[in-house]
Amino acid sequence: MDLSDTPEELAFREEVRAFLSAHLPARLSDRVRAGKSLSKEDHEAWHAMLNTKGWLAGSWPKEYGGAGWNAVERHIFEEECALAYAPRILPFGLAMLGPVLQAFGSPAQKDYWLPRILSGADWWCQGYSEPGAGSDLASLKTRAVRDGDHYLVNGQKTWTTLGQHANMIFCLVRTDPAAKAQEGISFLLIDMTAPGVEVRPILLLDGTAEVNEVWFTDVRVPVENLVGEENKGWTYAKYLLTHERTNIAGVGFSIAGLERLKHIARIERSGGRPLIENPHFAARLAKVEIDLMAMATTNLRVISRAAEGQAPGVESSMLKVKGTVIRQEINDLTRRAVGPYAMPFVSEALEGANEPPVGPDYAGPVAAQYFNNRKLSIYGGSNEVQRQIIAKTLLEL
Repeated sequence: MDLSDTPEELAFREEVRAFLSAHLPARLSDRVRAGKSLSKEDHEAWHAMLNTKGWLAGSWPKEYGGAGWNAVERHIFEEECALAYAPRILPFGLAMLGPVLQAFGSPAQKDYWLPRILSGADWWCQGYSEPGAGSDLASLKTRAVRDGDHYLVNGQKTWTTLGQHANMIFCLVRTDPAAKAQEGISFLLIDMTAPGVEVRPILLLDGTAEVNEVWFTDVRVPVENLVGEENKGWTYAKYLLTHERTNIAGVGFSIAGLERLKHIARIERSGGRPLIENPHFAARLAKVEIDLMAMATTNLRVISRAAEGQAPGVESSMLKVKGTVIRQEINDLTRRAVGPYAMPFVSEALEGANEPPVGPDYAGPVAAQYFNNRKLSIYGGSNEVQRQIIAKTLLEL
């Protein structure tokens, strides 16, 4: 199998590099390189730049305003963005809801919501997990009761990432409590500014409030905001989750993280020599790089299936497990590379502060990133659940 770029792919790679060199603001790439937080305005500005170029939705068909890239082109774009320390493209509208609407939405929903995702008119968040329904999503209890031409929604969602910025949320709600767990669920689009919606931030171990609780009290949702058929939401939820898990693999993030780790390991010293020459450290570094190269190839196969209109199958579970393990290993090696400077956690390091950093500049966000990325093996369906899916599907256990 020849993994080298073809002449056409090389030309595309150069086009992406030229675009990033000309349009990626240094203030954004500097913050990403330093591991600092980005504001809502930072994300919106980067999305707008990509949308102007027609590159915001690489996997969407051109008929919906996407770039219509194939799997290799998407891989090249994500790799070059990661190496240039470009902000990540937020997935909620583009990589989660967008594909669901394209596959199951009504013509009116496609015409109205898809252009608004691209333009940034709406900031979406995901309403799946509940206090008693995380990995066991079918146990969700948020109720939606039909009331004329509306649904009346009551319940609670949790771990709602960046929900504090969102004006719209796509939600799984229970519309038939008498049906089997997976058969009484529907997929609703809910206005976060509607009366009865309350957002409560959750303060994380790294000092940020990235996730939230969202409460619904007698929230009225128009019936036209139901996606697909009532009580068939589990089908759409699984379709969305396979796309989410594929994205969680985060090949681009791992590539950028590995390059940053190598940079640090060349600067830090061990026994009077660069850390990267320490045999034990070099062996772990080599292992994670080999694993990353293998996963990148698998990732290409999975997104190729998605590009052919097929929802990724059990491979997305395999990719999610392996991808998150690799990212956490890179975080762990980076923490070990900076040694004692990774011990003091200074939340101001994520935002920038007037006080001089403790240790070298690159050490400031290391502890926060290590702690934050512990979540990778939990969200999108925990790695334990993914292993059960793999065992049941492939090994028939």
